[in-house]
Amino acid sequence: MNGSESLETQVAPRAQQLFQLLVEQYIAEGMPIASKALATRPEVTVSSATVRNIMGDLESLGLVTSPHTSAGKIPTNQGYRFFVDSLLSIERERWEDARQQQIQAELNPDLAPADLVSSASEILSQITQMTCLVTTPLRNQVNLRQVEFLSLGEDRVLVILVLNDREVQNRVIHTEREYSDIELIQAANFINQEFGGRSLMEIRQAIINSMQDDKDRMDTLMQTALDMASATFTEDDAQSDHELLVSGENKLLDFAADTDTVRSLFDAVSRKGRVLHLLDRCLQSSGVQIFIGDESGYQPLGEASLVTHSYEVNGEVAGVLGVIGPTRMDYKDVIPVVDVTARLLSAAMRRT
Repeated sequence: MNGSESLETQVAPRAQQLFQLLVEQYIAEGMPIASKALATRPEVTVSSATVRNIMGDLESLGLVTSPHTSAGKIPTNQGYRFFVDSLLSIERERWEDARQQQIQAELNPDLAPADLVSSASEILSQITQMTCLVTTPLRNQVNLRQVEFLSLGEDRVLVILVLNDREVQNRVIHTEREYSDIELIQAANFINQEFGGRSLMEIRQAIINSMQDDKDRMDTLMQTALDMASATFTEDDAQSDHELLVSGENKLLDFAADTDTVRSLFDAVSRKGRVLHLLDRCLQSSGVQIFIGDESGYQPLGEASLVTHSYEVNGEVAGVLGVIGPTRMDYKDVIPVVDVTARLLSAAMRRT
């Protein structure tokens, strides 16, 4: 039994209703909510004294707090968690009808995978008006479609790689001797035949294994091809690490009034390492993942919430898309937009 399930049994239906109204009003207005204000809501049929007593019970459970002695109540991070897990109702069909076509129209599947991921990040940031984080596809999701070698003279060769059908990379490699155009064409044909369609990680490992074989048993073509492949597919290609792209960094200024908090958030996002590690944890789970305040275990996000969803390439989880915003973000709208954007990104990746 998780914490929200346990609280659900402790919080009576009337208290749940009042707490939900408080959270929704605080998200909308950003000001502490007084018991008297709640009691005047048309949905509330009890006196302000009863509301005050219920608020006291909710405070003892750690769901609300008072920023000042005479102020009204605001939700705590634990309160937001209870709200999201137990009380939040999302009208997905209404939301998807309103937004899905917009996202589909802007998410161009003809883009290269790296540009497609960047575009999804920018779209999500624009819609939510929050800072968006997205990890590029894992290296084991980057497949070789075709390679070409062009001599640049002496010991330099231009390598043209076509990855995942649409992404093109150019690399200049240095070789131990100069190769003829015929040798380079034959080597490219051999690599395309042997390794086409396989991931860069697989290719790198296969090259290492082949280079350990008895070279005396290799013909000249195979030796040339392996020498070229070894120089082309480096150790970096064998790493499972991926990159973090950030869109809308300036949106961090919109919800953190404290200068030290803003500086800490900017530093966390710009350094990327810890945030990337946090997002990688989301690769292990399906669906929307929500970290509220200190749940992330990362101090700079202590006053923020992170909402993420993984996306797929070729039917396998490849990266994570998400937004950073205030703990009082409108979860009802943010959760479905992250969900839909990730699913549409997966669909666009399939079409590429």
